[in-house]
Order: sequence, then structure tokens, then C-alpha cells
Amino acid sequence: MFESSPDLSVNTVAEIVRLALAPVFLLSGIGAFLNVLAARLSRIVDRSREVGSLVLTSRGQEHDRWIADLKVLDRRMSLISWATGLSVTSAILTCLVVVLLFAANLIRTRLGTEIAWLFIASMLTIGGGFAVFLIQTTIAARAVRIRSELLQHTVDEAD
Repeated sequence: MFESSPDLSVNTVAEIVRLALAPVFLLSGIGAFLNVLAARLSRIVDRSREVGSLVLTSRGQEHDRWIADLKVLDRRMSLISWATGLSVTSAILTCLVVVLLFAANLIRTRLGTEIAWLFIASMLTIGGGFAVFLIQTTIAARAVRIRSELLQHTVDEAD
């Protein structure tokens, strides 16, 4: 079924490495995106801890506002988790593309269609991760509201 070839020429290996470079650069970009997601998640977690302690000491409208903020933070954490999962899935699929590029040459079989489908799936999942991240950032931007009493607050100057 498979024709094994332990004696690949240097030129053949060089060509495989050249073909694998684009997916490897893609992995680098996905890694950078995952770093952004982790930083956002960290900031959201820190903020939720801060708001959580404020909920316990607040009453009335202030309490309701902190609860609403916690709900938004919870939604944002969920979206970041989804974006992370989709991005990691894309990275795994991209790794499989690289592995199959080498394996197809080592065992001298045609895996072009499978490699193409894996790459398409990788692009769809990273695209999904970007889309979910966009939703999260939109929610974050909408959640930032400055109370009107703070905007109109003045300080009396003491003589």
C-alpha cells in the first residue's frame, strides 16, 4: 500500500521544508493571538474579582449595577474561552498539515486532498476565533460607560 523510502534526498527534504514554512508562520501568528487572548482573560478575571468584592458591600442601585457588570464580565470570559478553543483547534489542524506534508513524502502517498481539507478547517477555525474575539471586544466597548454624575462632578476649590 505505502512505498517506504528511508533515503530521501536533501533536495526533497528541502522542498518539503519550504512547503511547510507557510503553515509554520501561521502557527506563529496563532500563538501571538493566543497570547492576546490570555492577556484579555487575565484582565477580565482580575476585574471580576474586584467587582465581586464590591457586590458584597453594595446596596440598592449600586448593587444592581455591579451585578450587571459581573454578568457582562462572565459573558466576556465565556467568549474568550471559545476564541481560545477555536484558535488552539486551528493550531492543532495546522500542525497536522505540516506532519502530513512530511508523511506524504516519506511514505510516498498522495494526501493532497486531506492536507487541503485540514488547511481549510484550520482557516475556518481561526476565522471563527477572530469572529468570537470581535464579539467579545464589541461587548467590552459597549460595557464601558461612565456615569453622568462622574462626568458632571466638580471639585470645590479650597482657599
